[in-house]
Amino acid sequence: MSTYTIGEVSERSGFSASALRYYEDIGLVPPAGRSDAGYRLYDDVTLTRLAFVARAKQLGCTLEEIADLVAVADDERCGPVQRRFHALITDKLAAAERQVAELSAFRGQLRAAALALAGEPVDGPCDAGCACLTTAPPDQPDIACTLTIGERPARQDDWRTTLAHARSRTALPGGGLRIVFDETVEVEGLARLVAAEQGCCSFFSFALTFDGRGMGLEVSAPAGAEPLVEGLFGAPTD
Repeated sequence: MSTYTIGEVSERSGFSASALRYYEDIGLVPPAGRSDAGYRLYDDVTLTRLAFVARAKQLGCTLEEIADLVAVADDERCGPVQRRFHALITDKLAAAERQVAELSAFRGQLRAAALALAGEPVDGPCDAGCACLTTAPPDQPDIACTLTIGERPARQDDWRTTLAHARSRTALPGGGLRIVFDETVEVEGLARLVAAEQGCCSFFSFALTFDGRGMGLEVSAPAGAEPLVEGLFGAPTD
């Protein structure tokens, strides 16, 4: 098996020599051995582990989480590592989607406030009717989901399962998305899911359509909710 110096590993892996020394100190990536002169030596197994570390960091894993995954990898069996990695990344995905939803809702509030504040000020001191104190114009929809944080992952899983049957996604004129499903999708299950989603996110508008292209679901939302549409239903593919 080939061996490499710390400089060679740094060049091949993209990690600095100082990072490699730190990873050794915390037991994450120990060297394979030492030369007669006492220099660190690494091997191909080390390079594979560093590639895994780089991938996990790219996906937002902390060093503590990576160390836990590496400990499982020490058994030299991919299955347990992949299952643990999948569970970790699934949790991070759910957290990211919650953040997207929360940020999108906040952006909607900021848009509404900016629109209100762009109008003419009242003639006199601020009062209950001025733009400084109102949160949105009367016709501005409330872009928010009423599901609790604990309920959202299950709903997102339901959509991921259903959207696995999607054949295409096309942007609608004026905003929104048309999703065309294959013939294996369960229509009644999709209808129930749409009803449940509309119940917690009333700013969404849904329409089930049947034409020569197949069964489709049209999703539209007010300005400011575009990231929510794409985050939950996917980006256009056509």
